[in-house]
Amino acid sequence: MPLMYLSYCSAFALSSLGLTLHRTHLISALLCLESMMLSLYIALSTLPIENQTSSLALTPILMLTFSACEAGMGLAMLVASTRTHGSDHLHNLNLLQC
Repeated sequence: MPLMYLSYCSAFALSSLGLTLHRTHLISALLCLESMMLSLYIALSTLPIENQTSSLALTPILMLTFSACEAGMGLAMLVASTRTHGSDHLHNLNLLQC
């Protein structure tokens, strides 16, 4: 496995490990999700350059668009939970209660 692929996989694995271990605040979970998306974006944007193909050239742009929408939605949820519950702790949020 080349060093570049190893770095992409390790960045994704570290961010998913951070998502599983540091789930006390909503902002830390959102940052881990954003780092996962950015590692996938970098991997998908360098893949056509290495393989010298143009068939996957639109995929990173679509992924960047979806990650921007995900970040905006996450920040909106962060503001809404801070206004209603007073903090961004994930243990305060219960999906079964309205």
